[in-house]
Formats: sequence, structure tokens, C-alpha cells
Amino acid sequence: MESFINKNWLIKNKTGEYLYHEVAADLPIIDYHNHLNPHHIAENKQFANLTELWIEHDPYKHRAMRINGIPENGITGSVSDFEKYQNWVSTIPKTLGNPLFHWSFLELKRIFDIDEMLSLKNAETIWETCNHKLQQEEFRTCSLIQKWKAEMLITSDDLLDNLESHKKIAYSSNEVKVLPSLRADSILDFGNPNYLDWIKKLEFEVNLTISGLSEFKEAIKIRLDYFAENGCLFADHALDSGFSFRSIEEKEAELLFRSIIQSQPMESKDIVKLNSFMLSYLGEEYGRRGWIMQLHMGAQRNTSSRLRKLVGPAGGFASIGKACDINSLTLFLDSLDKNGLLPETILYTLNPADNAALASLTGSFAEDGVVGKIQFGPAWWYNDHYAGIRKHLNDISSYGLLSTFIGMTTDSRSILSLSRHEYFRRILCDQIGGWMEEGKLPKDMVLLEQLIKDISYMNIKNKILKREKIWQE
Repeated sequence: MESFINKNWLIKNKTGEYLYHEVAADLPIIDYHNHLNPHHIAENKQFANLTELWIEHDPYKHRAMRINGIPENGITGSVSDFEKYQNWVSTIPKTLGNPLFHWSFLELKRIFDIDEMLSLKNAETIWETCNHKLQQEEFRTCSLIQKWKAEMLITSDDLLDNLESHKKIAYSSNEVKVLPSLRADSILDFGNPNYLDWIKKLEFEVNLTISGLSEFKEAIKIRLDYFAENGCLFADHALDSGFSFRSIEEKEAELLFRSIIQSQPMESKDIVKLNSFMLSYLGEEYGRRGWIMQLHMGAQRNTSSRLRKLVGPAGGFASIGKACDINSLTLFLDSLDKNGLLPETILYTLNPADNAALASLTGSFAEDGVVGKIQFGPAWWYNDHYAGIRKHLNDISSYGLLSTFIGMTTDSRSILSLSRHEYFRRILCDQIGGWMEEGKLPKDMVLLEQLIKDISYMNIKNKILKREKIWQE
């Protein structure tokens, strides 16, 4: 049987084939937003078996197995790794039409050189073959990353993370640059009953007693400076389904924050106000440092409380939430822009109904001399499938400038998810090649080659180089 992942897989026109093989395929990868474990990279972890590498850290697969009726104990529970692997193998044929089907075979082929269809008939043989390779030096974490031609990985890190792994990587001989980014959600988690415990940890880290808003802001500044000293260039916020922004003065924010410190009950509208004030404060701090701000919107994370209790908040059972409150989003961005402190920003949405609105916002807060200041981020999470990527490319082309788009990122916990860059590039080249052959674009290969190179690599590369230069100065 002919290989499923063949040379021109997903590419249906000659121009697209040329653009992929001659331009996109060999470009390095900059994965500017992921949840990889930096400790695994620092220690150059050797994975014990295929489950530990391929399944354990991938909530996409966990979600598919749940839909397929696999008991939770057979997904994240106490059964053996081989049983979990078999449960995934039995689920793969049921994922036809889902990007997991594509990604799974792409990952097996690119990393393990396995071209055959994985099934229960050959599952044990492939398990043994992959596990044997994983014990070899060239299949440790750093080598696996290099197999994808990765040049830079940017992880997601809490304000209180010590970043010791990043320091170790920076002083190692690792060819891949690994930088931290700030995942700032814990700062704004005012409704969490354990928030005061987090405040105490923050006090310990910065050696400062936090009795009011001014000390809180100072403590955050200290940690932001620490992140900057360790190469941080990005900050990230989850503005989930129901995000609302209300502008307030600092005096009111001070009173609200003291209520938090004093464990006084707060109404939800007051939490929204305090959240809005601190979000603006953080955005200004990012702007002062020249960081890029990432806003992830449209996720409904609170679904099954039963599953959340079983496997934690990142277990793969969130869903698409309601459309973004564009008025609140623009009020937030404008609160920064009118003070000249709006950082370059990437907007992601889980709800495709927001595509046109966010793509059009890329032209609403432009700045002299800054290319693509506001980005409509790549097709994210439940949208990073074949149709979702094509829709995203159509929407950003129609409402913004495709040429300034910063390309794909994985947003994943799995090293093998770097396969999504090849997946994206194949779809991109097919789309651009198709447009040319349909007469929608000129037959100017120099122009098209540059477009592919910029989207796949150069646009994000240039933004990062610009920030590194600012910090060095």
C-alpha cells in the first residue's frame, strides 16, 4: 500500500508542491507558544516508552479516547503504559476526519520512520520498535526536538516559577534556544479560594510584605524583571468565555484589593473591576519592557467538575465558549493604547465566530513603523485542523494582511506536536499555490516564495530579534 503520508500529502497543485519542498520544508521552527516541560529539556530526558512520550502529556488524545468510551482509568489512571497505548491504538481508527488521525501518522513517520497504519494487529510490534529506539541517545528529548528543525521554543511559565531549567539550558550546549514566557493567569485569579496562599508564596519570593495594592504591584514588577533577565519576551493571558472589562480608578482598585487581603467576600462585578485594573497595569508593564502580549479567548474551561477533579484543569475536556465581548476587548486595548503603552499583541480565539472580528482588529490599533502590531494568532486548539487553518488563512487575508502573519505555534505539552508546523506549512503552500493557479495571485514566484518564508519563519523571527535587541540595549 502506498504511504499515507507521501511526498505531496495535503498538497493538490504543482505550485504548492514547489513552494513546500523548495521553500517551506527546510525552514527552521520557532514555536513561540507551547507548554513543554523545560525540565525535560534541561535534563535531556529519556522517555521510558511510547506512552510516556506520545500519549501521557497530550490531552487531545485523552479527549478522543473519552469520546470513544475508554474508561478514565485506561487513559490517565493506574493501568499500565502498554494498556494506555493499546487504548489509544483502538481509538485511532475512530479519529478519521479529526486532525489527530493526520498528526498521529505524521509523528510516527517523521520520528520513528514507521510508514504502516497502526492498528491492534501491529500495535505490539510498533510498541517494541519505538521503545527500542527511545533507549538510544539520538531519541532523547533534545535530539527529538532537533528532528523537527526547531530553532527556538518558548514555554509557558507561572510568575513564581524559578526558571532554573531555562538557566541550565542557556548555559548548556543545547542547539535549540529555549526561553520562558509569562503565563499570568495566577496573578488575576482573585476568585480562587486559595489566592491568599499564592500571595504568601509571592511575598516569600520577593522578600516583601504585601498589605496593599502598591506592594502587590511592586512585587509583580520584581518578578517581571526576573523573567526579563532570563530572556522572557512574551506574556500570556486566558480571557475565557465571559471575559468583561470595566475601567476603574486606582483608589477603587486599592479598596477592592484590600478586601481580598482581608478575606472579605466580593461580588463578581467587583472581581471584574479589580481584574480589569490589574490587566491594564500588566499590559502597561509589558509595553514598557517591549514584550509581546498574547490573549487567548473563547474557551469554556469549566465543564465537567467530575473530570476536573479527576485529572486537573488541563485534562482536555474544555469546550468552545461564547463569542468574545469585542467591546470589552477593545476597551482594554484602548486603555493601553491611549497611554502609548499598548504592546504588540497576538489575539487567539477558540470560537471561529470571532475570526472576522479579530482579523479586522489587526488594523484598529496600528502604530507608525510597526509591522503587524496586532496579530490575529494562528488557528488555535479546536481550530487547528485542516478546515480551521484554511478558514483562518482566508479570514486574515480578507480582513488584514496575510503577509504580516506570524505563522503556526503548537500550544502543546507534547514534543511530537511540533509536527503541526509541517501540517500548517503544507496547508499554507497548497492554499497559496491554488490561489495562483486559479488566477487569484500573479505568477510571480519570487513574491510567493517570500510570502511563504515570511509566514512560516521570518515574521516571528524578526519580532523576536527586535525584542532581544531592545533588551540588550
